Amino acid sequence: MRRILPALLSLLLSLPGAGWADIGSNSIDSSSHPAPAEGGPTGLSATMPVADQIIVRKSQRRLYLMRRGEVLRSYRVALGLIPAGAKERAGDFRTPEGRYQLTHRNPRSEYFLSIQVSYPNDQDLRRARHQHIDPGGSIMLHGLPNNLRHPPEYYAQSDWTDGCIAMSDSDMVELWMMTQDNTRIEILP
Repeated sequence: MRRILPALLSLLLSLPGAGWADIGSNSIDSSSHPAPAEGGPTGLSATMPVADQIIVRKSQRRLYLMRRGEVLRSYRVALGLIPAGAKERAGDFRTPEGRYQLTHRNPRSEYFLSIQVSYPNDQDLRRARHQHIDPGGSIMLHGLPNNLRHPPEYYAQSDWTDGCIAMSDSDMVELWMMTQDNTRIEILP
């Protein structure tokens, strides 16, 4: 599969309007976009960088692939239907906030690729036990649904997940290729 993904990524990124990515920002607060990070805009070279951390800023609807404190890529993301506030319980439609890891990859999910986030962490579990509630789970980074229920524009402009972090399919391919299992992910308000 690893050999197929670069070709698929190249094809997806060549489609008009395929990606939501802003490539090569050096700062997560920067509004300018300097030259792309190593590996070029599609990152298909043998020297494709591998991220050591992901930062999600929910209020900005941005996900940043980081390596040694530098931004490799920046993507627009969609969040849970109720994006404000941290996830507290199963079924609250909120995206968690905190420090987690990427734990499991699923190339055959109901969405175009998915990677599980290690929610709930120990802190989330303690809080849920104290409040006698179910913290929920199954938080993923993923692409669009395999069976679209809305026009594509809806997914690009709305928060539409049950609490996951979603991105365009082409962006998801790139994230899939540039991360490894146990990559740290920090989700901020």
